[in-house]
Amino acid sequence: MPEQLKDFFDQRVVKRIAAMLRGAHPSFPEQRFLSEAADGLAAHELLGRARHIMQAMHRALPPDFERAAGILLRSLGPEHEREELQGMGVFIYMPHTMYVAEHGLDHFETSMRAHYELTKRFTAEFSIRPFIDRYPRETLERLHQWTKDPNVHVRRLVSEGTRPRLPWASRLREFQKDPRPVLALLELLKDDPDLYVRRSVANNLNDIGKDHPEVLVDTCARWKEGASPERLWIIRHALRSAVKRGDARALSVLGFQGGGELEVTASFQPKRVQLGESVSMTLSVTNPAKTRQQAVVDFAVHFVKANGSASPKVFKGTKVDLLPGASCTLEKSISFATLTTRKHYAGTHRVEALVNGRASDLGSFTVVG
Repeated sequence: MPEQLKDFFDQRVVKRIAAMLRGAHPSFPEQRFLSEAADGLAAHELLGRARHIMQAMHRALPPDFERAAGILLRSLGPEHEREELQGMGVFIYMPHTMYVAEHGLDHFETSMRAHYELTKRFTAEFSIRPFIDRYPRETLERLHQWTKDPNVHVRRLVSEGTRPRLPWASRLREFQKDPRPVLALLELLKDDPDLYVRRSVANNLNDIGKDHPEVLVDTCARWKEGASPERLWIIRHALRSAVKRGDARALSVLGFQGGGELEVTASFQPKRVQLGESVSMTLSVTNPAKTRQQAVVDFAVHFVKANGSASPKVFKGTKVDLLPGASCTLEKSISFATLTTRKHYAGTHRVEALVNGRASDLGSFTVVG
């Protein structure tokens, strides 16, 4: 069996953390920490293991946060030079970020210094969020300063840490209500020289668009004026969910208007597919009009649920630019294998084409048990 993510936090990692802390603080109670961190560790999942280690760390460090944070910072290894942190090795600092988030809230400056150093080695996008909630003005001012920092990881923290809907993190409800403070930061990062930062900017805008679709489109339309190719990439990536929803204004910003003359047909092979197997779909897109037609062509499969109803899932298709009389095809395989994220059920599965967000029926195929 492949190794599970949670298994990263094992006794070897606990020993490495202990050695790092003892190196920074010779009187660190290493054996006590090793014993408490290892006791019951295997019973937890990934985040639970990191928190378990953090709690043992807290009991072993001085009770004064200022002193404890100094030890933590002195124990850190070298900064990562790569733009994107790769592999599980950087997760060794997850207990450190949890410690700052949980025990540093009454120590703003020291915690900001800790975030600044930790994000260059792991990430502080999760641990900085409680400080945004507790100290919104002060934290936003600091993030504003960090938009000009020479370190790519620090600049990325500005965008990633303020995402209103950051996956696997608590929502920033105030920014969901009013995204203007976040947009002010993204304005300063939209032409960042590093794709690592620009991708985060796009993901943040995509988050904002889920609560304020009009703000997303207005921002992208404004950014498009005089945009570099790099900024145009941000705009396309930021609008991906809006395009998937068929937002007409978002499609217009991307240059896709009309498309209503296009004809889309589909064939399915086989028409009856067994659970656990796959069905192959071929979509044919034709332009019978006398004018050029540009469109985003996606499709939706209405998956049957346990109660017999159906729920659509949109699959990305392609962008088409067809002259009069021209056509193109799109092929896609839909698997009905059992997944941890989706269980499939027998029944008739309807399929729709989405041409610039407008739905048209393509027929159906049947899944049998």
